[in-house]
Amino acid sequence: MSCKELISKASATHYLTRDELILLLKDKSCSNLLFAAADDIRHRYVGDEIHLRGLIEFSNICRNNCCYCGLRRDNHNLTRYRLSQDEIFALAQHAAVNMGLKTIVLQSGEDMYFDQDKMCEIITSIKSLNVALTLSIGEKNLSEYQAYKAAGADRFLLRIETTDKTLYHRLDPGMSWQARKQCLDDLRTSGLEVGSGIMVGLPGQTIESLADDILFFKQIDADMIGIGPFIPHPDTPLRNAFGGTLELSLKVMALTRLLLPDINIPATTAMETLAPSGQTKALQSGANVIMPNITLNQYRKFYELYPGKSSTNISSDDALTELKAKIASIGRSISSDYGFHQKKI
Repeated sequence: MSCKELISKASATHYLTRDELILLLKDKSCSNLLFAAADDIRHRYVGDEIHLRGLIEFSNICRNNCCYCGLRRDNHNLTRYRLSQDEIFALAQHAAVNMGLKTIVLQSGEDMYFDQDKMCEIITSIKSLNVALTLSIGEKNLSEYQAYKAAGADRFLLRIETTDKTLYHRLDPGMSWQARKQCLDDLRTSGLEVGSGIMVGLPGQTIESLADDILFFKQIDADMIGIGPFIPHPDTPLRNAFGGTLELSLKVMALTRLLLPDINIPATTAMETLAPSGQTKALQSGANVIMPNITLNQYRKFYELYPGKSSTNISSDDALTELKAKIASIGRSISSDYGFHQKKI
């Protein structure tokens, strides 16, 4: 089949073989056609409204030592911080009451200070604000995920990073790919919406493994998938590596939309960091979610997963104003609901 025929097949059946995905990922002539098809599927299955989810980065302390991450345990050049429960609630309250956001996302490194009891207290307090709540706090066990669900959490984000097990173990020393996969299975068992994702452009990553990643998203029946380019951080072992490209990241995202047409897909901050119009292009290539950062600037600058993160020098309120203008400029509107995954296939 030609690229055009493969894209038509994916749009109609939401299925492609591994070899077909590889062909589309490698072919540089079909990008615009692919993006347009993904945008059409996004329109048909999840509509034109964009879900805004307020991101609170509440701790940059992490027990892990991932080679690509600026929060890695051995980065001693990073100023560490940890918000109190009162600070976390105050940010969530401002986001819900003053900014009108319907979902709060709590994200941190794997900071063991925030044990199950503390997290459940935080979850309960934030749920009193009548918002949906997403957690992105790393690997836990099934009983912990169940406790978070019982306390009121709605979603959990845990990136698989890559389905290439050899690459995973090389870039995530001391961690286990199988344990990561088990966490995703446990999240599904717990009843939480399951979010995952990858970085595109990791050193040693192949087009073939990216195709496997997309098929993996379909296999786990994900509710949300976040895809962004790898951006090297100067205080990591990958400081001199080449980063990922926006085009390939968008192609992986667009193919994910074609194969999982009704899921939520964010236009990631990493895309905006790589190119000033990165998020806009993502919204026009299959994405339907943006996560405005509502962490205070005094802390936000230290949550440096990668360098050059966008919107670190203006207030969250001003950033939201700019974001709303960006959304309006492409003829899209902001959703007033909680943005749960509405399965249609």
